[in-house]
Amino acid sequence: MIEIAYVSKRFADLEALRDVSLSVHKGSVYGLVGSNGAGKTTLLKLLAGIYWPDNGIVKIDETPVFENVAIKERTVFIPDHIYYFGNYTIADMARFYQQIYPLWNEERFSFLAQVFEIDVNRRVRTLSKGMQRQVAFWLAFAIMPDVMILDEPLDGLDPVMRQKVKNLIVQEVAQREMTVIISSHNLFEMEDICDYIGILHEGRMLIQRDLDDLKADVHKLQAAFANGMPAEFLATMEPLSYEQRGSIHILIMRGNHQEIMNRLQSFKPLIVDILPLTLEEIFIHEMGDKGYAIKNIIY
Repeated sequence: MIEIAYVSKRFADLEALRDVSLSVHKGSVYGLVGSNGAGKTTLLKLLAGIYWPDNGIVKIDETPVFENVAIKERTVFIPDHIYYFGNYTIADMARFYQQIYPLWNEERFSFLAQVFEIDVNRRVRTLSKGMQRQVAFWLAFAIMPDVMILDEPLDGLDPVMRQKVKNLIVQEVAQREMTVIISSHNLFEMEDICDYIGILHEGRMLIQRDLDDLKADVHKLQAAFANGMPAEFLATMEPLSYEQRGSIHILIMRGNHQEIMNRLQSFKPLIVDILPLTLEEIFIHEMGDKGYAIKNIIY
C-alpha cells in the first residue's frame, strides 16, 4: 500500500506541494491528473524516493521510501524524460538492470521481446522517442515490480503499442497485484485503466474519488417538452450546467440517479434520455463546481 500524508515540498521560492495526502491500495491503479505545474511530477519523485519531503510522510508498505534500498528494489519509476547510458544497447541495459534489481526475470524479458519487437542489439539512444519508451516498459516489466510509478507513460507511443502497454499493466495488476500510480493529461486513457482518481491544482489535492463513484454521482440528461421548457424547470433541477439545442434541453446533474429522474419526470417531459459521461466531462463539471476555471484544470 502507498501512503502519502500531509506532504509539502518547496524549491526556493516555489511551493510545489502543500499538505498533500493520498493512499493507493495494493493491486489498484491510481490516476493523478491536474493543471500544468500542479506538482504531479514532484509528487511522483517523492514517491520514487528521488526527493525528500520537507514535511509529511511518504511510505510504501508502511516503510519510508527515501534511501530505502529494499523498497526501491521492488519499485520502478518511468519518468516523462527517460535517461539511458550513452552507448548502451537494449541488451546492455538489461544486464545493468539485472545487477541492481534482484527480482529481475530473464524469462520475462525474453518473452516481452515478442511484444516490443525491437532488436536487443540496437543502441537505445539511436531509437525514436516512442521506441525508447517501449524499451523503458520492456525493462520495467522484466523487473517484476510490486509498485510502478508512471509519468506521462504513453506519450509518443502509437495507438497499437499504447493498447499493448495498457494490457500489460492491467495483466500485472490482476495477476500479481502490482500497484500503479500514473500521471497523465490524457483522461480518456486514464479512464481505461484507473480505479481511483486524484486531481492536483497549485500544489493541493482537490479531489480523490473512486472512478465508479464519480461516474455514479454525475449524470448527463436530455429532455424535450410538448409546450416548451416549464418556467420552474431550471430552478427546481439545479443543474451543474445547462444547454439548449433546438427543442432538446441538456443538463449535467450531480446526485442520486433515481431522485434526479423523479424530479425530471414531475415536469412530464415527452422524451428523457441519459447519456454516458466521459471522465473528462466529469472532471470539467467537478472543477466548475469548485470555482476553478476549466482552462486552469484540464488541458
